[in-house]
Amino acid sequence: MKIAIILGTRPEIIKMSPIIRECEKLGVDRYILHTGQHYSFEMDRVFFEDLKLALPEYNLDVGSGSHGEQTGKMLAEIEGILLKDMPDIVLIQGDTNTVLAGALAASKLHIRVGHVEAGLRSFDRSMPEEINRIVADHVSDYLFAPTENSKRHLLDEGIPENKICITGNTVVDAVYQNLEISKQTRHTLSKLDLEKGEYFLTTVHRAENTDKKDRLSSILIGFEQIYRKFRLPVVFPAHPRTVKMINKFRLKVPGGTKVIEPAGYLDFLQLEDGAKLILTDSGGLQEEACILGVPCITLRDNTERPETVDVGANIIAGVNGNIAHLAEKMTASETNWDNPYGIGNAAKLIINKILD
Repeated sequence: MKIAIILGTRPEIIKMSPIIRECEKLGVDRYILHTGQHYSFEMDRVFFEDLKLALPEYNLDVGSGSHGEQTGKMLAEIEGILLKDMPDIVLIQGDTNTVLAGALAASKLHIRVGHVEAGLRSFDRSMPEEINRIVADHVSDYLFAPTENSKRHLLDEGIPENKICITGNTVVDAVYQNLEISKQTRHTLSKLDLEKGEYFLTTVHRAENTDKKDRLSSILIGFEQIYRKFRLPVVFPAHPRTVKMINKFRLKVPGGTKVIEPAGYLDFLQLEDGAKLILTDSGGLQEEACILGVPCITLRDNTERPETVDVGANIIAGVNGNIAHLAEKMTASETNWDNPYGIGNAAKLIINKILD
Protein backbone atom coordinates (compact mmCIF):
# COMPACT_ATOMS: atom_id res chain seq x y z
CA MET A 1 0.00 0.00 0.00
CA LYS A 2 1.43 3.35 -1.09
CA ILE A 3 -0.37 6.55 -0.12
CA ALA A 4 0.14 9.92 -1.79
CA ILE A 5 -0.82 12.83 0.48
CA ILE A 6 -1.52 15.94 -1.61
CA LEU A 7 -1.67 19.32 0.12
CA GLY A 8 -0.93 22.93 -0.75
CA THR A 9 -2.07 25.29 2.00
CA ARG A 10 -1.22 25.65 5.66
CA PRO A 11 -4.68 24.59 6.87
CA GLU A 12 -4.23 21.40 4.85
CA ILE A 13 -0.82 20.80 6.42
CA ILE A 14 -2.37 21.24 9.86
CA LYS A 15 -5.29 18.89 9.24
CA MET A 16 -3.14 16.30 7.47
CA SER A 17 -0.44 16.38 10.19
CA PRO A 18 -2.16 13.67 12.31
CA ILE A 19 -2.51 11.45 9.23
CA ILE A 20 1.17 11.90 8.36
CA ARG A 21 2.10 11.01 11.95
CA GLU A 22 -0.17 7.95 11.92
CA CYS A 23 1.46 6.72 8.68
CA GLU A 24 4.89 7.16 10.23
CA LYS A 25 3.79 5.38 13.39
CA LEU A 26 2.51 2.37 11.43
CA GLY A 27 5.33 2.37 8.88
CA VAL A 28 2.93 2.92 5.98
CA ASP A 29 4.60 3.70 2.64
CA ARG A 30 3.60 7.26 1.85
CA TYR A 31 4.85 10.49 0.34
CA ILE A 32 3.79 14.14 0.46
CA LEU A 33 3.16 16.29 -2.60
CA HIS A 34 3.12 20.04 -1.82
CA THR A 35 1.53 22.14 -4.58
CA GLY A 36 2.58 25.52 -3.19
CA GLN A 37 -0.93 26.93 -3.63
CA HIS A 38 -0.51 29.60 -0.94
CA TYR A 39 3.22 29.69 -0.28
CA SER A 40 6.31 28.15 -1.82
CA PHE A 41 7.73 25.16 -0.02
CA GLU A 42 10.68 27.26 1.15
CA MET A 43 8.24 29.53 3.00
CA ASP A 44 6.38 26.50 4.37
CA ARG A 45 9.51 24.56 5.37
CA VAL A 46 9.47 26.08 8.87
CA PHE A 47 5.84 24.96 9.17
CA PHE A 48 6.79 21.33 8.62
CA GLU A 49 9.77 21.68 10.94
CA ASP A 50 7.75 23.30 13.76
CA LEU A 51 5.16 20.53 13.57
CA LYS A 52 7.92 17.91 13.47
CA LEU A 53 6.72 16.49 10.14
CA ALA A 54 8.71 14.85 7.38
CA LEU A 55 9.37 17.21 4.48
CA PRO A 56 7.48 16.76 1.18
CA GLU A 57 9.04 14.64 -1.52
CA TYR A 58 7.54 16.81 -4.27
CA ASN A 59 7.15 20.61 -4.39
CA LEU A 60 5.32 22.17 -7.32
CA ASP A 61 5.50 25.86 -6.30
CA VAL A 62 2.57 26.72 -8.58
CA GLY A 63 2.04 30.10 -6.91
CA SER A 64 -1.00 32.31 -7.20
CA GLY A 65 -3.23 32.93 -10.20
CA SER A 66 -6.84 32.77 -11.28
CA HIS A 67 -8.79 29.68 -10.24
CA GLY A 68 -8.51 28.18 -13.71
CA GLU A 69 -4.85 29.00 -14.18
CA GLN A 70 -3.82 27.74 -10.76
CA THR A 71 -5.92 24.57 -10.91
CA GLY A 72 -4.74 23.82 -14.44
CA LYS A 73 -1.06 24.09 -13.50
CA MET A 74 -1.56 21.79 -10.54
CA LEU A 75 -3.62 19.29 -12.52
CA ALA A 76 -0.91 18.88 -15.17
CA GLU A 77 1.97 18.55 -12.71
CA ILE A 78 0.16 16.27 -10.26
CA GLU A 79 -0.81 13.98 -13.13
CA GLY A 80 2.85 13.64 -14.18
CA ILE A 81 3.95 12.69 -10.66
CA LEU A 82 1.12 10.20 -10.17
CA LEU A 83 1.87 8.56 -13.53
CA LYS A 84 5.47 8.07 -12.42
CA ASP A 85 4.71 6.81 -8.91
CA MET A 86 1.24 5.22 -9.31
CA PRO A 87 0.24 5.18 -5.63
CA ASP A 88 -2.61 2.95 -4.50
CA ILE A 89 -4.57 5.87 -3.09
CA VAL A 90 -4.41 9.66 -3.04
CA LEU A 91 -5.51 11.49 0.11
CA ILE A 92 -6.80 15.06 -0.12
CA GLN A 93 -8.32 17.27 2.56
CA GLY A 94 -10.87 20.05 2.47
CA ASP A 95 -11.98 22.34 -0.35
CA THR A 96 -9.04 24.12 -1.99
CA ASN A 97 -7.92 24.22 -5.62
CA THR A 98 -5.27 21.69 -4.57
CA VAL A 99 -8.05 19.31 -3.52
CA LEU A 100 -9.87 19.77 -6.82
CA ALA A 101 -6.72 19.21 -8.90
CA GLY A 102 -5.59 16.22 -6.85
CA ALA A 103 -9.00 14.56 -7.00
CA LEU A 104 -9.39 15.05 -10.75
CA ALA A 105 -5.85 13.95 -11.61
CA ALA A 106 -6.08 10.76 -9.54
CA SER A 107 -9.60 9.78 -10.59
CA LYS A 108 -8.78 10.15 -14.31
CA LEU A 109 -5.80 7.83 -13.79
CA HIS A 110 -8.08 5.33 -11.97
CA ILE A 111 -6.18 5.84 -8.71
CA ARG A 112 -8.43 5.66 -5.68
CA VAL A 113 -9.18 8.95 -3.95
CA GLY A 114 -9.82 9.47 -0.24
CA HIS A 115 -11.39 12.81 0.71
CA VAL A 116 -10.74 13.83 4.30
CA GLU A 117 -13.44 16.18 5.64
CA ALA A 118 -15.99 15.10 3.06
CA GLY A 119 -19.60 16.24 3.03
CA LEU A 120 -19.24 19.81 4.27
CA ARG A 121 -21.73 22.14 2.60
CA SER A 122 -22.44 25.86 2.89
CA PHE A 123 -25.08 25.59 0.10
CA ASP A 124 -23.61 28.76 -1.38
CA ARG A 125 -22.22 28.03 -4.83
CA SER A 126 -20.89 31.57 -5.17
CA MET A 127 -18.05 30.32 -2.96
CA PRO A 128 -15.34 28.56 -5.01
CA GLU A 129 -14.69 26.30 -2.03
CA GLU A 130 -18.21 24.90 -2.30
CA ILE A 131 -17.64 23.88 -5.92
CA ASN A 132 -14.29 22.28 -5.04
CA ARG A 133 -15.68 20.19 -2.19
CA ILE A 134 -18.70 19.00 -4.17
CA VAL A 135 -16.62 17.88 -7.16
CA ALA A 136 -14.03 16.20 -4.91
CA ASP A 137 -16.73 14.28 -3.05
CA HIS A 138 -18.32 12.99 -6.24
CA VAL A 139 -15.10 11.59 -7.71
CA SER A 140 -13.79 10.11 -4.45
CA ASP A 141 -13.82 6.44 -3.52
CA TYR A 142 -13.49 6.96 0.24
CA LEU A 143 -15.43 9.81 1.84
CA PHE A 144 -14.24 10.46 5.37
CA ALA A 145 -17.11 12.49 6.80
CA PRO A 146 -16.47 14.25 10.11
CA THR A 147 -20.06 14.11 11.37
CA GLU A 148 -23.48 12.54 10.81
CA ASN A 149 -24.57 15.85 9.32
CA SER A 150 -21.82 15.61 6.68
CA LYS A 151 -22.79 12.03 5.90
CA ARG A 152 -26.40 13.08 5.40
CA HIS A 153 -25.36 15.71 2.83
CA LEU A 154 -23.47 13.06 0.87
CA LEU A 155 -26.39 10.61 0.96
CA ASP A 156 -28.77 13.37 -0.17
CA GLU A 157 -26.55 13.87 -3.23
CA GLY A 158 -26.78 10.20 -4.16
CA ILE A 159 -23.34 9.03 -3.00
CA PRO A 160 -23.48 5.34 -1.99
CA GLU A 161 -23.38 4.75 1.76
CA ASN A 162 -20.66 2.10 1.44
CA LYS A 163 -18.23 4.82 0.32
CA ILE A 164 -18.83 6.94 3.42
CA CYS A 165 -17.11 6.54 6.78
CA ILE A 166 -17.74 8.83 9.76
CA THR A 167 -14.37 9.45 11.41
CA GLY A 168 -14.64 12.71 13.30
CA ASN A 169 -12.41 15.52 12.10
CA THR A 170 -8.61 15.40 12.01
CA VAL A 171 -8.66 18.99 13.28
CA VAL A 172 -9.35 17.54 16.76
CA ASP A 173 -6.27 15.33 16.55
CA ALA A 174 -4.28 18.30 15.21
CA VAL A 175 -5.37 20.73 17.93
CA TYR A 176 -4.55 18.31 20.74
CA GLN A 177 -1.22 17.19 19.27
CA ASN A 178 0.00 20.59 18.11
CA LEU A 179 -1.14 22.57 21.16
CA GLU A 180 1.10 20.31 23.22
CA ILE A 181 4.04 21.07 20.91
CA SER A 182 3.21 24.78 21.16
CA LYS A 183 3.20 24.80 24.96
CA GLN A 184 6.62 23.18 24.99
CA THR A 185 8.18 25.71 22.62
CA ARG A 186 6.27 29.04 22.78
CA HIS A 187 5.38 31.76 25.32
CA THR A 188 3.06 33.69 23.07
CA LEU A 189 0.76 35.50 25.52
CA SER A 190 3.57 36.85 27.66
CA LYS A 191 5.41 38.15 24.58
CA LEU A 192 2.31 40.09 23.51
CA ASP A 193 1.55 41.24 27.07
CA LEU A 194 -1.79 39.42 27.10
CA GLU A 195 -3.61 37.59 29.89
CA LYS A 196 -5.70 34.47 29.34
CA GLY A 197 -9.38 35.38 29.00
CA GLU A 198 -8.63 39.12 28.85
CA TYR A 199 -8.73 39.73 25.09
CA PHE A 200 -10.75 38.99 21.97
CA LEU A 201 -9.17 37.36 18.93
CA THR A 202 -10.20 37.99 15.33
CA THR A 203 -9.28 36.96 11.80
CA VAL A 204 -10.74 38.42 8.60
CA HIS A 205 -9.49 37.18 5.25
CA ARG A 206 -12.32 36.01 2.98
CA ALA A 207 -12.91 38.01 -0.20
CA GLU A 208 -16.62 38.33 0.61
CA ASN A 209 -15.57 40.52 3.57
CA THR A 210 -12.29 42.13 2.53
CA ASP A 211 -13.26 43.13 -1.02
CA LYS A 212 -16.46 44.95 -0.10
CA LYS A 213 -16.01 48.32 1.59
CA ASP A 214 -19.32 48.27 3.43
CA ARG A 215 -18.75 44.81 4.91
CA LEU A 216 -15.17 45.52 5.95
CA SER A 217 -16.22 48.84 7.46
CA SER A 218 -19.04 47.16 9.42
CA ILE A 219 -16.61 44.62 10.85
CA LEU A 220 -14.21 47.33 12.03
CA ILE A 221 -17.12 49.25 13.59
CA GLY A 222 -18.08 46.03 15.39
CA PHE A 223 -14.56 45.78 16.85
CA GLU A 224 -14.86 49.37 18.10
CA GLN A 225 -18.21 48.61 19.76
CA ILE A 226 -16.78 45.50 21.42
CA TYR A 227 -13.90 47.48 22.90
CA ARG A 228 -16.26 50.15 24.23
CA LYS A 229 -18.47 47.52 25.84
CA PHE A 230 -15.80 45.26 27.36
CA ARG A 231 -12.69 47.51 27.57
CA LEU A 232 -10.63 44.53 26.42
CA PRO A 233 -8.36 44.58 23.36
CA VAL A 234 -9.34 42.96 20.07
CA VAL A 235 -6.18 41.20 18.88
CA PHE A 236 -6.08 41.18 15.09
CA PRO A 237 -3.34 39.17 13.32
CA ALA A 238 -4.05 40.90 10.03
CA HIS A 239 -3.51 39.16 6.71
CA PRO A 240 -1.48 41.40 4.33
CA ARG A 241 -4.35 41.38 1.84
CA THR A 242 -6.79 42.56 4.50
CA VAL A 243 -4.44 45.41 5.46
CA LYS A 244 -4.14 46.32 1.79
CA MET A 245 -7.92 46.56 1.40
CA ILE A 246 -8.32 48.60 4.61
CA ASN A 247 -5.86 51.10 3.17
CA LYS A 248 -7.42 51.00 -0.29
CA PHE A 249 -10.87 51.83 1.11
CA ARG A 250 -9.33 54.50 3.41
CA LEU A 251 -10.76 52.83 6.50
CA LYS A 252 -9.28 53.20 9.97
CA VAL A 253 -8.54 50.46 12.46
CA PRO A 254 -10.40 51.57 15.60
CA GLY A 255 -8.87 52.19 18.99
CA GLY A 256 -8.74 49.08 21.13
CA THR A 257 -7.99 46.86 18.12
CA LYS A 258 -4.42 45.60 18.37
CA VAL A 259 -3.13 44.79 14.89
CA ILE A 260 -0.22 42.35 14.94
CA GLU A 261 1.74 40.52 12.28
CA PRO A 262 0.17 37.22 11.13
CA ALA A 263 1.05 34.66 13.80
CA GLY A 264 2.62 31.30 13.11
CA TYR A 265 0.37 28.32 13.70
CA LEU A 266 1.85 27.28 17.04
CA ASP A 267 1.65 30.84 18.37
CA PHE A 268 -1.86 31.21 17.00
CA LEU A 269 -3.01 28.07 18.80
CA GLN A 270 -2.06 29.69 22.09
CA LEU A 271 -3.86 32.91 21.11
CA GLU A 272 -6.98 30.85 20.38
CA ASP A 273 -6.72 28.88 23.60
CA GLY A 274 -6.39 32.06 25.70
CA ALA A 275 -9.08 34.20 24.04
CA LYS A 276 -12.30 35.26 25.73
CA LEU A 277 -14.08 35.09 22.36
CA ILE A 278 -13.08 34.53 18.74
CA LEU A 279 -14.53 36.48 15.80
CA THR A 280 -13.69 35.01 12.42
CA ASP A 281 -14.66 34.30 8.83
CA SER A 282 -12.46 31.18 8.79
CA GLY A 283 -14.11 27.77 8.65
CA GLY A 284 -11.24 25.96 10.36
CA LEU A 285 -11.11 28.49 13.17
CA GLN A 286 -14.79 27.87 13.94
CA GLU A 287 -13.89 24.23 14.51
CA GLU A 288 -10.79 24.95 16.58
CA ALA A 289 -12.65 27.39 18.83
CA CYS A 290 -15.32 24.75 19.42
CA ILE A 291 -12.70 22.13 20.30
CA LEU A 292 -10.86 24.49 22.67
CA GLY A 293 -14.04 25.58 24.47
CA VAL A 294 -13.81 29.20 23.30
CA PRO A 295 -17.04 30.87 22.11
CA CYS A 296 -17.05 32.00 18.48
CA ILE A 297 -18.82 34.55 16.31
CA THR A 298 -18.73 33.87 12.56
CA LEU A 299 -18.43 37.01 10.45
CA ARG A 300 -20.25 35.46 7.49
CA ASP A 301 -23.82 34.93 6.35
CA ASN A 302 -23.54 31.13 6.37
CA THR A 303 -21.26 28.33 7.51
CA GLU A 304 -20.31 24.84 6.38
CA ARG A 305 -19.71 24.03 10.06
CA PRO A 306 -23.33 24.07 11.35
CA GLU A 307 -22.46 21.56 14.08
CA THR A 308 -20.66 24.36 15.96
CA VAL A 309 -23.86 26.40 15.94
CA ASP A 310 -26.00 23.42 16.93
CA VAL A 311 -24.00 22.78 20.11
CA GLY A 312 -23.98 26.47 21.10
CA ALA A 313 -20.28 27.10 20.47
CA ASN A 314 -20.78 29.46 17.53
CA ILE A 315 -23.24 32.00 16.20
CA ILE A 316 -23.60 33.37 12.65
CA ALA A 317 -23.44 37.15 12.83
CA GLY A 318 -22.93 38.39 9.30
CA VAL A 319 -21.63 41.96 9.52
CA ASN A 320 -24.83 43.86 10.14
CA GLY A 321 -24.16 45.95 13.21
CA ASN A 322 -25.02 43.46 15.94
CA ILE A 323 -21.54 42.06 16.56
CA ALA A 324 -21.13 43.68 19.99
CA HIS A 325 -24.54 42.46 21.15
CA LEU A 326 -23.75 38.91 20.05
CA ALA A 327 -20.35 39.12 21.75
CA GLU A 328 -22.10 39.95 25.00
CA LYS A 329 -24.48 37.03 24.50
CA MET A 330 -21.75 34.51 23.65
CA THR A 331 -19.38 35.50 26.47
CA ALA A 332 -22.22 35.09 28.97
CA SER A 333 -23.08 31.58 27.73
CA GLU A 334 -21.85 28.26 29.05
CA THR A 335 -18.82 26.71 27.36
CA ASN A 336 -19.38 23.09 28.36
CA TRP A 337 -20.77 22.05 24.97
CA ASP A 338 -20.07 18.60 23.54
CA ASN A 339 -17.42 18.67 20.82
CA PRO A 340 -19.21 17.36 17.68
CA TYR A 341 -15.99 16.52 15.83
CA GLY A 342 -14.84 13.44 17.69
CA ILE A 343 -12.36 12.47 20.37
CA GLY A 344 -9.09 12.94 18.50
CA ASN A 345 -8.71 9.56 16.78
CA ALA A 346 -9.81 10.52 13.25
CA ALA A 347 -6.39 9.89 11.67
CA LYS A 348 -6.26 6.40 13.14
CA LEU A 349 -9.74 5.58 11.85
CA ILE A 350 -8.91 6.92 8.37
CA ILE A 351 -5.65 4.99 7.97
CA ASN A 352 -7.18 1.81 9.40
CA LYS A 353 -10.06 2.06 6.93
CA ILE A 354 -7.64 2.42 4.02
CA LEU A 355 -5.47 -0.49 5.17
CA ASP A 356 -8.50 -2.70 5.73
